[in-house]
Amino acid sequence: MMFWNSLLLALREIRRNLLRSFLTILGIVIGVGAVITMVTLGNGATQAIKDQVSSLGSNLLQVRPGQRMFGPGGGGAPQFKLEDVKAIRQQISGLAAVAPQVSRNATVVAGTNNWSTSVTGSNLDYFTAGNWALAEGRLFTPEEENAGQTVCVLGATIQKELYGSSSPLGENLRVKNFSCQVIGVLKAKGQSGMGRDQDDSVIMPLRAVQRRLLGSRDISNIQISVANADNISRVQEQLTTLLRERRRLGPGADDNFNVLDTRQIADALSGTTQVLTMLLGAVASVSLLVGGIGIMNIMLVSVTERTREIGIRLAIGALEREVLLQFLIEAVMLAALGGLIGIILATGASVLLAKLMQVPFTFNPTINLLSFVFSAGIGILFGYMPAKRAARLDPIEALRHE
Repeated sequence: MMFWNSLLLALREIRRNLLRSFLTILGIVIGVGAVITMVTLGNGATQAIKDQVSSLGSNLLQVRPGQRMFGPGGGGAPQFKLEDVKAIRQQISGLAAVAPQVSRNATVVAGTNNWSTSVTGSNLDYFTAGNWALAEGRLFTPEEENAGQTVCVLGATIQKELYGSSSPLGENLRVKNFSCQVIGVLKAKGQSGMGRDQDDSVIMPLRAVQRRLLGSRDISNIQISVANADNISRVQEQLTTLLRERRRLGPGADDNFNVLDTRQIADALSGTTQVLTMLLGAVASVSLLVGGIGIMNIMLVSVTERTREIGIRLAIGALEREVLLQFLIEAVMLAALGGLIGIILATGASVLLAKLMQVPFTFNPTINLLSFVFSAGIGILFGYMPAKRAARLDPIEALRHE
């Protein structure tokens, strides 16, 4: 009964000074809204990075010469040979695809249009390893692959830039000093986790690119798709052992190649995003403390304004704990109301900003609940001292107060 009476008195006081109550909770509203928005957008960015990296392929391992994971070249390390690819296929089990790759930047021409792009040479496993799907046409056949015929499959960006809305199937695309027949167009994937446009490429049979563009039979990259994600670590170890043997590296010699699990890219980028999200959330949470100080300030003013009212209540028999509870409930209700408004505003802002940033909106009930509880806790923390001060007023002195 005492609790409900205190609750009704608190509600009446808040309603009596609506403008002041709103200005009091504004700090809490901004703090809660900022924290939830930052965390929600950070989680969306993390999910977007994971989706982009997963679009590179399923359970994918990248094998490159040299010790660097990223960047061009192998730092003088020997390139791979087709025999290395055959050995991987024959000696390592549990693989869904093994795709040797070479690439070269080149200008491609179709009619009066030209475009600078990456020309990639590989085999049919390239499309399996990278989870590529056809938008139209077909992939090259094993016979075309073995013969190194000049046929090509275009990424969506190339199709758009050179052919617009018309179909390029059957057309001849000029690549430097030779032409290739367009036999297919891939469905768009968009940017990768590293910001590269995955659709800006021309894919041709490996031997055709080696012979026509590179003049070499070297292989600069091997993509390996593991059939079962649970076996990735085992396959990675077996790859390292096999390639060390084939490259004749002694027990004490460093690897002159690297085997990268693309999940490491996702973990590294996601980890950076999460740290930034936590940092931004921590900065935004300072507003909650500012809001709490605002509540304490207004509650102290309220105690001063209502000193005579408090004296009358104490004089007619109200207990100290009843007065304490009344002012404490009022502070908590202000803070909780600010938290609730902040959650509503943050949800709307997160939906809007997620669309503008082109990241998925992921509603996180945990951060919303924690923000609400924390805002109510701010009310208790900063409302206790004014409430205690009100409860300890001397009734006689309070009744004399003008």
